[in-house]
Amino acid sequence: MLNLLKVIILSILPVSELRGGIPLGMVLGLSPTIVFVAATLSNLLAIPIAYFFLDNIHSRLLRYGKYRRFFDNYIHKKRERIESKIGTSAEFFALLIFVAVPLPGTGAWTGSILAWFFNVKRKKAYFAISLGVIIAGIIVTLASLGLIALF
Repeated sequence: MLNLLKVIILSILPVSELRGGIPLGMVLGLSPTIVFVAATLSNLLAIPIAYFFLDNIHSRLLRYGKYRRFFDNYIHKKRERIESKIGTSAEFFALLIFVAVPLPGTGAWTGSILAWFFNVKRKKAYFAISLGVIIAGIIVTLASLGLIALF
């Protein structure tokens, strides 16, 4: 039970996500099915947690001049550059593929931040990120079992 808890905690952390949790579970000798389900469900919790913090903390930080200037000068300009793709079918698939690629920094946390940042509709973002997490979980599980090679 303690080993499964380690997998769950590692899978919800922004740095490792399920890309770290699943291999850990395999090394600890847990059932691949249980590891996949626990890591994937844990990683899916990152989506509402990220949105909650972004929705609530960002609005409070905008009260501070330095943060507001940084957001307006740097972040807003980056958003304008990519906004032509927002609202198109490309945003769903781009977000899904970004999250599904099992590389560090491309998981549910970053996908949620990007979706929030670019004002992707919540339902669409949740669905794309969730599918991406499931696909990444399958890929990492198969790679951890030695059934596929990532590189």
